[in-house]
Amino acid sequence: MDRAEFDIRFVFRELQNRERNSRSIEARIILVVALDQKAYSRCLEVRLHCYALTTEGIDFSGEAHFMSEDYLKMMWRRIDFLHTVLQLGYDFVFTDADVMWLRNPFERFHPDGDFQIACDHYWFNYTDLNNSPNGGFNYVKSNNRTIQFYEFWHTGRDYFPGKHDQDVLNEIKMNPFIERIGLEMRFLDTAEFGGFCEPSKDLDRVVTMHANCCIGMENKIHDIKMVIDDWKKYNISIPIGGERNVSTRFWTVPRFCG
Repeated sequence: MDRAEFDIRFVFRELQNRERNSRSIEARIILVVALDQKAYSRCLEVRLHCYALTTEGIDFSGEAHFMSEDYLKMMWRRIDFLHTVLQLGYDFVFTDADVMWLRNPFERFHPDGDFQIACDHYWFNYTDLNNSPNGGFNYVKSNNRTIQFYEFWHTGRDYFPGKHDQDVLNEIKMNPFIERIGLEMRFLDTAEFGGFCEPSKDLDRVVTMHANCCIGMENKIHDIKMVIDDWKKYNISIPIGGERNVSTRFWTVPRFCG
């Protein structure tokens, strides 16, 4: 995350609240990757595990506008970093700062997937390569297949200049190389892993909510706050021994996004 991407105090406060209320996802397994010194300092203040991801000669403290030169450098630095994490032998769930975790995602991942990714649009089934992936949320197991895949993905920036990581993923996902290395790619259903592009229809099923398909920081923060308000109303809407109010089972977002 960079300083302009969010009011970082707001994000960390909500992150800490969710961690305190969760028995299955503990704070010690969360690593916050900060792209500028202010974000890193704030992360240390709230006593999370923090890593300062720097790029020589580049200052990510300002807003990196979509598809700008700095934005592209930031996206590809991220892929390179995640490739290193896999090489070190760690599985990971990568999540952008604008993905709200509402339920434990580990219970909804596919057991047979090496690389599992959320979607802007989920058209078919979880193995169909025609789905539209979104790089803001993914679960990856460390093995030879995923290490080779991330290296191949990162190399793709040279073959598709001017495109960001998500566009390159769409270009390479059907490449014969993927089948040759035996990578099991899985796409996460937006009914559970939704976003502003394609909101989940039923809050009884939702796991994460991503503020994708959104331009402008103020618009994004406004609608994320609405997501949190919707979720709070949903969680207090069921009386003892009664049924949940149907009207609270649906999102009121996106309002300014989407």
